[in-house]
Amino acid sequence: MPRSPQTIAGIPTDTVLQSGNSRLDALLPRIKRFLEHDVASFSVMGKPTRGYRSPDTPSIWIRDHSDIMRGARYWETDMTTAIDRFAETQTADGWLFDYFTMLPEKLPCERENWLKFVRVPVEADVEYRFVKAVFLAWQATGDDAWMKRMLPHAERALQYVMTDPWRWDPRHKLVKRPYTIDTWDFDYTAGRHNWLNFQVTENTYWGIMHGDSSGYFEAFSLLARLYRVAGQPARAQRWKTTAASFRRRANKVSFNGKFYRHRVPLVPVTIPGVNPEGQLTLSNPMNINRGLADHKMAVSILREYQKRGARMSAFADWFSVDPPFPAGIFGDEKIVPGMYCNGGIMPLVGGEIARAAFDHGMEEYGLAQLLTYEELTRNNETFLWYFPDGRPSTIETSTSPDAMPTDGWGSSAMLYALMEGLAGIVDTGKLFRRVALSPRWVAAECGEVDVAVRYAASGASFGYSYAHRPVHSMIALETRGMAETSLHMLLPKGRIPARVRVDGRTIPHRSCKVGESMYVDASFAVKTNANVVVEYR
Repeated sequence: MPRSPQTIAGIPTDTVLQSGNSRLDALLPRIKRFLEHDVASFSVMGKPTRGYRSPDTPSIWIRDHSDIMRGARYWETDMTTAIDRFAETQTADGWLFDYFTMLPEKLPCERENWLKFVRVPVEADVEYRFVKAVFLAWQATGDDAWMKRMLPHAERALQYVMTDPWRWDPRHKLVKRPYTIDTWDFDYTAGRHNWLNFQVTENTYWGIMHGDSSGYFEAFSLLARLYRVAGQPARAQRWKTTAASFRRRANKVSFNGKFYRHRVPLVPVTIPGVNPEGQLTLSNPMNINRGLADHKMAVSILREYQKRGARMSAFADWFSVDPPFPAGIFGDEKIVPGMYCNGGIMPLVGGEIARAAFDHGMEEYGLAQLLTYEELTRNNETFLWYFPDGRPSTIETSTSPDAMPTDGWGSSAMLYALMEGLAGIVDTGKLFRRVALSPRWVAAECGEVDVAVRYAASGASFGYSYAHRPVHSMIALETRGMAETSLHMLLPKGRIPARVRVDGRTIPHRSCKVGESMYVDASFAVKTNANVVVEYR
């Protein structure tokens, strides 16, 4: 069995991945370097604050920070101070700010280093991203007391979204927003505004955007889990019930049989040359990973990406919207088809596609996204978006004066797919005390692998060594850490499980087919370490 040198008494002391595939092994340290360049630190009214910035602005946006933490949590020791700042500035109505900064943003015109908190009025996704950030921080720190202090903020944020006339559509009982491109922060005004518009007006074209629905479904579900941990079962059940009914309504309204339609209009609007029913937009794979889509819907969405990718000339299927909108209709002449959120190719979409593909029996497709990203970033640069021909975005082609080559949003999504999808280590509680373990190395033809994940904020960790011995028709695992473990392991094509042994003892197992992929499922407890052998025939 391969063995990581970064262990003490068999317990992982760092996040590592050694698969024998040099391309896959390059991703973890490369993405770590990207994320190390994306840290933003401020003293906010005397309080040290550390978070992760967007690639196109030096501010800490809750949307970037919460998504990036899915990767940065493996090395980041400060998981809470940025969230604390958003919680402290929450309004009495419950809404939260989008971002804060202490640096001039519009150089050279702006020079003032004010402390600024900003809310973009057309945005409807801020509150669910805050809840996700709270959940991720709690998982990594294990700090129940801090989590309980955040619960009133999280609940107030969700109550605001479900009651405010700018956020809630009472007829469909779903979240609404102005006519933005998916989750982006400027809307269509039919030429009534001479640049990008961020304000709600009497002429706003309201609609339901599917990415908001999946974000709030996940937030309701996570809040239910947190209330359960906090010892408030009645509140937990209430939010669980809310999530379930919300999911049914969202899928009925937004899924068109193949994928989630871009938007469901609440105010009639027609844009010449645009068929909104046919536009596939970037939140579709996110809807899968947030749990809004069931397996059949997930496969349909992924097949749609494959189909469109095959007929397009783009270097990857990661388009932000396809087909894109006509040039300039959102008020900026730079927003032409194939750039930025109007059809640009985004690694953040690719990472979400990969994660979803691993979960839904399309492992080779998931692996292909990771390998495409590895090739794209061999120059040690990664951008928020690329043109379809592979050219990276630049300051000149962007709507922002800042465009760093260390995009944390996309790189962290790829790391999410690598560690949770391919390596298959998913924390289902906190501190890796309950782990869903789904090694899928058969898809990558890796025979010996050593992998471990560790939360730097708490030191909690989980890892395993993997060895595939096809001549003996078996896969051996040596797990390290202490966890209630649910195994869901991919087997070679055409094989079915015969027996599962843990520390020499045969335990119950079952076959589980996901699409055309065969998995073996079993559950067992790990106390420091366990030797697991899966025999197949």
